Amino acid sequence: MNRLSFASLSTLPGSVQSPKGRPAGGVGIVHFGPGAFHRAHQAAYVDDVLSHDARWGIAAVSMRTRGTIDALAEQDGLYTLAIRDADPSLRVIGAHRRFLGPEDAAETHALLADPSVALVTTTVTEKGYCLAGDGTLDLSHPDIVHDLAGTTVPRSVVGWIVAGLAARRAAGIAPFVPMPCDNLASNGAKLHAALVAFAGRTDASLADWIAGEVRVPSTMVDSITPASDAALYADVAAALGIEDRAAVQRESFTQWVIEDIGRPLGPDLASVGATITTDVGGYEKAKLRILNGAHSTLAYAGLLRGSTSVADAMRDPELAAFVDAMIVRDIIPMLPPVHGLDIQDYRAAVLRRFRNPVIVHRLDQIAQDGSQKLPYRLGDTLIANRRAGRMPTHVVAAFGAWTAFLIRRSRGGQPIVDPAGNRLAILASAGSPADIVARLTDEGLGISREVLEDAALMAALGRAATDAHDENWCSLFAG
Repeated sequence: MNRLSFASLSTLPGSVQSPKGRPAGGVGIVHFGPGAFHRAHQAAYVDDVLSHDARWGIAAVSMRTRGTIDALAEQDGLYTLAIRDADPSLRVIGAHRRFLGPEDAAETHALLADPSVALVTTTVTEKGYCLAGDGTLDLSHPDIVHDLAGTTVPRSVVGWIVAGLAARRAAGIAPFVPMPCDNLASNGAKLHAALVAFAGRTDASLADWIAGEVRVPSTMVDSITPASDAALYADVAAALGIEDRAAVQRESFTQWVIEDIGRPLGPDLASVGATITTDVGGYEKAKLRILNGAHSTLAYAGLLRGSTSVADAMRDPELAAFVDAMIVRDIIPMLPPVHGLDIQDYRAAVLRRFRNPVIVHRLDQIAQDGSQKLPYRLGDTLIANRRAGRMPTHVVAAFGAWTAFLIRRSRGGQPIVDPAGNRLAILASAGSPADIVARLTDEGLGISREVLEDAALMAALGRAATDAHDENWCSLFAG
């Protein structure tokens, strides 16, 4: 079977949106980490920009391996974006112009120094920024140690960005805008501080210049993007009549919230649906508490009730109604207004996304790392309600479901996938559900130790854990 390329575009079905031919423009964006999420999310926005402004082609830089960039290069940078939803569609994306791997350091350095490049974006996962637990640059991280030793081929994205900014400053060229696109709270501020800290170890004047002249917007990105697999490749090949080994898939919903830094980013992303705002934090909080909080609740309660995926859990009418009530009664009242965000529309969109039967989002995956996730996904809502004099019975029930989940895993001999998994298993191995809540809270695992001072809340959490453990759903969901 022929491979997707510019030469094969004329053979595609008319229903498939695709580029009209080889692009005339150059590279205006350098992107580190061209994995599936970048190609399904940011690159789709840029592809829309390119339809009316050809300057913003993307150079894809992979710092570790060549698999993705080689697959793209073999297809002239083209790949299929499959929208997996009630109204499915296929679209060929042609936003990438250059494909650089670990051996192409000289070309990457040259691009970062090129005044045509205005934006440098990253999707390298939270770990890729080499930050310590407090969010500052981890100067002992092996990649940072390597890069500070004076290498010409950085291993870290921080090292690469500082090298590019240093070259711009030396040439008297305005800095590009670095823009992290991983869901890390205050990601722009953290990356900016990391760049200054890195530069400060070798060149104090460069650090001062980065601190004063470089703006790094915080962002929030959202779209469920399952990994590409053999089934996706087979579906795409059947629909297109040609092979595409770089295809990606996502739901139809997509969100890109970008901090307004008071100067242009380069490409006009607002014109293609990105939200430019001074309150990225407000959007982050709404997503964390509504979407992620509800996701975790569905995971623990759904697994206890026999569901395996989010869509499966949402087909459970009692559980679906409970989660919606939690959002309406416990979460939304504790969220501050966010300019440009209709919170009820957002709630409805989240629930629609959860019901998408095509995206298989497994509950056992969402249930992982609860001791780290729950303090932010549900714990902040819990505390905010109590400080306002309210008892958030639905969020309390969600914590009860997590406790019962830990008990079932521990006593059933199943692993608890969590950085504190061994400790959680020990705490949940014996005693009543209320006892286990007290132990978890005393150690600050998943539940803030602040709760220990609140006797009414501790009693409510104990009752909820008991109801969930006993599968007394009528009582648990009665809130």
